[in-house]
Amino acid sequence: MQVLKILSAVWKSGANIYLDDTDNRIAIKQQELIPAEVMQAAEQNFQQIDDWFKSWTIESNEKVTLMKMVHQICGWQQNQKLNEWLCTEVESLDMFNDWMIVLANNGWNDIYDDYRQFENDESNGMAHELYQRAVTYARKVQ
Repeated sequence: MQVLKILSAVWKSGANIYLDDTDNRIAIKQQELIPAEVMQAAEQNFQQIDDWFKSWTIESNEKVTLMKMVHQICGWQQNQKLNEWLCTEVESLDMFNDWMIVLANNGWNDIYDDYRQFENDESNGMAHELYQRAVTYARKVQ
């Protein structure tokens, strides 16, 4: 089973799975909300899940913001600030859509695949612009 499919099922259940900053280990809040079959899949794929979370610790703030945007759009994890920004600045939402189209043109055709393997110079440039827009918006609304 794909890592993001498992993680999205955990997040959609109302539980939260994440990499704990204090000990760099996987943690789960509200584990009792996770269906048994999802928990079993998570246990069977623990190493891949751990690797996925740890792969994000070396990424830039820019990349992490884009990952959060994908999770927001997919309905996996809610991020109120990103949601407000994308609802307020339609041009940024359109740019995010265009960014996803570039990734799709590069072969990203399954939301449960890690999109990073489909990035190129064009998508990276768009990601940089999106991040700059997000930072500008966040500063403006503080």
